[in-house]
Amino acid sequence: MKTYYKLLNADGSPSNGGNGKYSLPVKLKSGEWQPGEWMAEIINPVLCERGYHVVELEHLLEWRGTELYEAEVRGKSIKDDKKSAHAKIRLIKKIEGWNTKNLRLFAADCADRVLPIFEKSYPSDDRPRRAIEVGRVHSANRATARAAAHAARAAGATAYAGDAAYAAAYAAAYAADAAARAAYAAGADEKEWQINHLAEILGVEKL
Repeated sequence: MKTYYKLLNADGSPSNGGNGKYSLPVKLKSGEWQPGEWMAEIINPVLCERGYHVVELEHLLEWRGTELYEAEVRGKSIKDDKKSAHAKIRLIKKIEGWNTKNLRLFAADCADRVLPIFEKSYPSDDRPRRAIEVGRVHSANRATARAAAHAARAAGATAYAGDAAYAAAYAAAYAADAAARAAYAAGADEKEWQINHLAEILGVEKL
């Protein structure tokens, strides 16, 4: 049975287009999470037009969103090579591992593995290496605002004065971009490693 994921903004609105509002789990007074309810059925889903759109693990990084949920789908569906649209959806659980810290570390891990490929093509460009460093340091909560901003400037990031979070986020994004381009050159095996490593970080089932 396939596992589907839904990326959302923090308020439950779609983060990749659309105008619906999802019934996010409500945090009860006891601290437990209440499962989401089934959304209203959408007749005859059409990709990018109507229907509840979800993705599988291997395409997760091609989309954006602050919150990630495992989702259950029902009814008529249609798909392409990156996503699928369904008549009905229910959000099962929030994937807590999808957070800024973990994604920065994931970007750094991926970039580390393929950094030699990038540096072979661009031997004078050390920005990805420096970006990886600041991403790791800030994610581990060891960086001061000044240190992170300095490292980001060295990596080519134009950070706001003293803004460590912005600096690290930019650095991680730069590292992730370098990793993606290098992984493309490295081939399918590296892409598969990245997907399975992401699953490990998120605490979900691998491919």
